[in-house]
Amino acid sequence: MPLLAIPFPAVDPVIFSVGPFSVRWYALAYIAGLVGGWLYARRLIGSPGLWGPVRAPTRTDLDDMLVYVALGVVLGGRLGYVLFYNLQEYLADPLSVFAVWRGGMSFHGGFAGALAGMWLLARRRGLAPLSLFDLAGAVAPIGLFLGRIANFINGELWGRPAPDLPWAVTFPHAAPVPRHPSQLYEALAEGVLLFIAVSIAVRVAGFRRPGAVSGVFAMGYAVARIGCEFFREPDPQLGFLAGGLTMGMLLSIPLFVAGAALLWLALSGRSLPQGEKTA
Repeated sequence: MPLLAIPFPAVDPVIFSVGPFSVRWYALAYIAGLVGGWLYARRLIGSPGLWGPVRAPTRTDLDDMLVYVALGVVLGGRLGYVLFYNLQEYLADPLSVFAVWRGGMSFHGGFAGALAGMWLLARRRGLAPLSLFDLAGAVAPIGLFLGRIANFINGELWGRPAPDLPWAVTFPHAAPVPRHPSQLYEALAEGVLLFIAVSIAVRVAGFRRPGAVSGVFAMGYAVARIGCEFFREPDPQLGFLAGGLTMGMLLSIPLFVAGAALLWLALSGRSLPQGEKTA
């Protein structure tokens, strides 16, 4: 092992097992992220000053939103991975699509699934979809942070070789060379820094201008993901795409554009429900 390499911490990805049933850190990260976001969202909907003339979701709406988002994240995340990251393999063995215990989730697919779930809930409850998007954008970095920490514990989605980096890590499932701990970079950028950015948006604009918080979230995530992709090893079945781009970069570009459009609509007042005005 190179002298500069930090040995990978021996953390069992399985927390405990009871017979054939196992609880893994990755699953716990999903659950903790959803529950942590739900608790924080309860505080946000309980602050009338953040909403102004915009109708805030009730606690019942929020409880149901948790279910819709959870289903959307799981279904969309899996479908996104199948379509964008490993389509040929799943076409050869379609039943393996359902083998979720083998891993394979896409953030961008999960994001689209969560949006679809919130849009459906908003239509059923007579809420503005952008208001639910804003609420989700305010709390999503909590789950992103925990998810990237779980990626590191699993020793997956590792970084590119960095033999001279003092904090490089040798991952057990990768080639025995020191690598960027890119999962931790993403936990910092997509979790901590993005949470700070959306928190500032909540403090400045609140939810009075629908689309402002979700716009900041989408743009911030896209910038964070593209930046971290420079240190992350591309998926082996895809490698580098045209121009040295990775799939993560490519999918983040339209996300940034959509976020910029949402922020423009919010700041121009065009996203407000008809008849509602705000200063």
